Amino acid sequence: MRLSRRIEDIEVSRTVRFTTLIERLRGEGRDIINLAVGEPEFPTPPEIVAATQAALARGETRYGPVAGMDRLRSALAETFDGWGPGNILIANGSKQILYGLFQVLLDPGDEVILPTPHWVSFSQQIHLAGACPVMVDTRRHQLDRRALAAAVTPRTRAILVNSPNNPTGAVYPPQDLAWIADLAHRQDLWIIADEAYAFFVYDDLDHQSLFAHEAIRDRLVVVRSFSKSFSMTGFRVGYGAGPEPLIRALGKLQSHLTGNVCTFAQHGALAALDLDPAIVQKWRLELAGKRAIAHGYAERLFTCVRPQGAFYLFPDISARLRNGQTAEDFAAALLEKTGVAVVPGEAFGAKNHIRISYAVPEETLVAGFERMEGALNREAG
Repeated sequence: MRLSRRIEDIEVSRTVRFTTLIERLRGEGRDIINLAVGEPEFPTPPEIVAATQAALARGETRYGPVAGMDRLRSALAETFDGWGPGNILIANGSKQILYGLFQVLLDPGDEVILPTPHWVSFSQQIHLAGACPVMVDTRRHQLDRRALAAAVTPRTRAILVNSPNNPTGAVYPPQDLAWIADLAHRQDLWIIADEAYAFFVYDDLDHQSLFAHEAIRDRLVVVRSFSKSFSMTGFRVGYGAGPEPLIRALGKLQSHLTGNVCTFAQHGALAALDLDPAIVQKWRLELAGKRAIAHGYAERLFTCVRPQGAFYLFPDISARLRNGQTAEDFAAALLEKTGVAVVPGEAFGAKNHIRISYAVPEETLVAGFERMEGALNREAG
C-alpha cells in the first residue's frame, strides 16, 4: 500500500505504543501497575459532570461556533488582562491547538527551537508541518541560555516553552522566562507557551506565565487544557490564547478539521471555571505528598532531579543499563518482569531516562516502587 511520505516519516506516539503493550499483558491476566499514565487519578468533580449532564438534557447537542462557545471564551479571556474573547480559541484538547499552531505559523524548512527532553508530540507535529524541530538539551532539566541563543538561525520561527514540563516536572524560574521573552523580542520570534500543567506547581511556588511580559504579547500563544487541571482528560477541551489575527487563522484551519468542540463538553468546561479553588488545591497537596514518596524511592534506585511541577519524575537510569541496553529495552524488561509500566526516555528525545508518573493512588505508587526496587536489587546482587 502506498502512503504519503509525510505519514511514513512520523512515528506513532511511544506512550501509545506502551499503552497497547500494557493492555495486552492485562488481557493475559497479568497484574499491571501503570506508572506510565499521563493523567491524574482524581475523578472529574461532580459539579462538572452535573453541568455536562444538564447541557445534554437541555439538548445542547447541535453544532456551535467553530472558535468555541462565546460564554466560555469570554470567561477564559478574563484571565488574560487586556485580551477578549477574540483572543481565545477552544479546541479538542491542547494537542489540537499545538498542531494547528505549527500548521498556521510554519512553512517547509522553518525551524522551531525545542528544549529537550520534550513532550512526545511536539517534534512529530513540527515535522507534519514540514518544518524542523531543533532540539536543545537542558541542564538538569533547566534551560541552557547559551545553547538556546546559539540555536537561533535565520530559519528560526518560534521557541516552544513547556513549564511545568512534561516529562521532567521542571519549572522554569522567572528570570529564565524573562530571558526567553527578551530573546524572542530581539529576534522577532514567536513563543509557544504550553502551560497544560499550570495548576500543578509545588514548594510554595506560583505558576509563572510568559503572558506577564507585555512586550511579547503580539508574538505569544499560551496553550492550556482542562484535561489535567480539572481531571477532564476524556472531555477533550483545551484552548489557545493569542493575538487576534493568529486566533482567526487557527479558527480557519479548525473549520476544515473538526468544526466546533463537543458542545456539551464545553458546558462542563464552563462549570470547571467556577469550581471551588480548594478542590484543585487539595489535589495539589496530595500530589506533593506523592512526589515526596516517589522521589525518595527514585533516589535510592537512580539519579533523579527533584521536580517542582507536573506529576512526573524523570530519573537518569544510566547506571542500571548493561550491554548496550536502551531505556526502551529497560522499560520493556521492567514491564515483563515486574508488571510495572514506565515510559522510556526515547519517547521524549532523551536517552538513558524513564518517565514515572506519581499521579496514582498512594498504595499503587508504593507497590510499584517496591516491585522495581526488589527486581533491581536482585539484579545488582
